[in-house]
Amino acid sequence: MEGPENMTTTVGFIGSGNIGTAVARLAIEAGHQVVLSNSRGPQTLADTVAELGPRASAATNGEAAAAGDIVVVTVPVHAFPDLPAAPLAGKTVIDTCNYGPERDGHIPELDNKSLTSSELLLRYVPGALLVKAFNNIFFKHLVSLARPAGAADRSWLPIAGDSAPAKAVVTAFLESIGYCVVDAGPLAGSWRQATGTPVWGTPYGPYSNESGLPVGEDAIRSALAVATR
Repeated sequence: MEGPENMTTTVGFIGSGNIGTAVARLAIEAGHQVVLSNSRGPQTLADTVAELGPRASAATNGEAAAAGDIVVVTVPVHAFPDLPAAPLAGKTVIDTCNYGPERDGHIPELDNKSLTSSELLLRYVPGALLVKAFNNIFFKHLVSLARPAGAADRSWLPIAGDSAPAKAVVTAFLESIGYCVVDAGPLAGSWRQATGTPVWGTPYGPYSNESGLPVGEDAIRSALAVATR
């Protein structure tokens, strides 16, 4: 899935776990450059960079944020206060994060549903143009379900955000790496794709089926529509 030359971009990653590495792999296959980072330092990513090849490099969180035309934040919610806010100002930032009290501890604004996790993230990176994406799909399915443009079994992913230009950038990026996009509305409505909702995981098949199941637009829109809070 070699992307068109004018779509080639540098994607920075703050967090390089399962989802981050999966997105990075697809981005490289589409012709993009990636700069990976994590909380433990770039030296801990040497093996991942070697596996991903010459389009990949490792850096500190701040360097990855500064380098990316798009920056993917894929960290635990409890790590939001540690994010480098200044280099993310004005940038299109993809938020893949899901709140889990068992891992993150209880956060009152998320427990009482006065905020979505994306709105909480925006408090820590207030200058970012935030778009929620990739948080509703198993990382192995994300890799295995990517398809070239025009494929009959190309899958759809929901995105949410408040910036139309940032959504356009993220849509173009997702399309370049093998997916079509459903606009799920503003960040305030991003709870519709959060953990445990109908669009989260289930449409793409069980984790035990690592190949996943292709999912069309109607199924994603229907799942979003029946979500309850």
